[in-house]
Amino acid sequence: MIRIVADADIPNLPRLLGDAGHLTSVPGRDIDAATVKNADVLLVRSVTKVNSGLLVDSRVRFVGSATAGVDHVDSEFLRDRGIVFKHAPGSNAESVVEYVLAAMYSLAVQSGVRLRERVVGIVGCGNVGGRLARRLVAGGMRVIVNDPPLEAHGEPFAPGLEISDLVGTVRRADILSLHVPLEREGAHPTYRMMTNELFGMMRPNAWLINTSRGPVIDESSLMAHLAKSDAGPAVLDVWDTEPEPSPLLVNMSRICTPHIAGYSTDARLTGARMIAGAVHRFLGRPVEDARTDAALKELRAPDTSLPRAEWLHDVIRQMYDIEGESDDFRRRILNSRRPAETFTQYRRDYPRRYSFGRYFLDERHVPAELLDVTRSLGVNVQAPDTQS
Repeated sequence: MIRIVADADIPNLPRLLGDAGHLTSVPGRDIDAATVKNADVLLVRSVTKVNSGLLVDSRVRFVGSATAGVDHVDSEFLRDRGIVFKHAPGSNAESVVEYVLAAMYSLAVQSGVRLRERVVGIVGCGNVGGRLARRLVAGGMRVIVNDPPLEAHGEPFAPGLEISDLVGTVRRADILSLHVPLEREGAHPTYRMMTNELFGMMRPNAWLINTSRGPVIDESSLMAHLAKSDAGPAVLDVWDTEPEPSPLLVNMSRICTPHIAGYSTDARLTGARMIAGAVHRFLGRPVEDARTDAALKELRAPDTSLPRAEWLHDVIRQMYDIEGESDDFRRRILNSRRPAETFTQYRRDYPRRYSFGRYFLDERHVPAELLDVTRSLGVNVQAPDTQS
């Protein structure tokens, strides 16, 4: 029988895999060489480093990662060993976009700024950055993007975007959002991409949002930047020293979370479905569509007298309270004697958080001037006769 070892935090695997093999679930950080020695299939998340040290003495023939990123996987080693590798590109893109939107409207209300008057710079225009850019343009914002690999391959950018180099994007952005893969070498390395030099080019009071990978930023440079009187707020979901983030940087961040931007219930289920399907195909088994249509949840329409940003922030907060989550995480980490365990447990116990597309507003209660931007959030705006 096929032996499958999987990260215990990948949801619904017993149902998705069915009788494909004997499934053993193990906490991701506890998966080691002994655990996988007799496995044929290994399914992981980003917390498990997949390399020669883990697999050299194993009989693993297939590795699947329920993640969009692959910097935790030594793809060259797998290729040399003839081990098939599949992951879940784009599975968490919607979740990360929703996190960024929640952060932006939270900061807009806190700072009293009008987002439509701000320039958003997006570094990395792939599954996440490209989707974010399209949503922001649809919401009436000006967006500058930087993605040298995309340009080098001649890939088209979405309409309405301004293309710039990295320095130009950093210099012109009022809000800088990072969505790059972690590349330590090659033509377009991103490791320690943000250092003192680039931080020194940021506009006064510009916001920084990082949901990509912690090592993209040099954290000592970031802390020096945040200590300046004209530095804007930082939103950090990823950390250089995960799972033990710098307490000082946690304290200096306006919004801080434990690598959960892409951790919505829908994103996790999508990633699990994608790699389970890849396992079935690898084993020559039929793949069933395990998706189910969930009923939409109705949102309470905010008071129409509220300013634009506050109205939209109220809508978002009903779906995802990023401020409360940040305050809770900060308190737990700063008061913990074992921050790495606290970080890991927070992710393991992460509550259900649904995609914005699972919610709807009654069209009659949405101000006409906010219809387009509300839809750009991903929320369904429905006429009364279409609601069930």
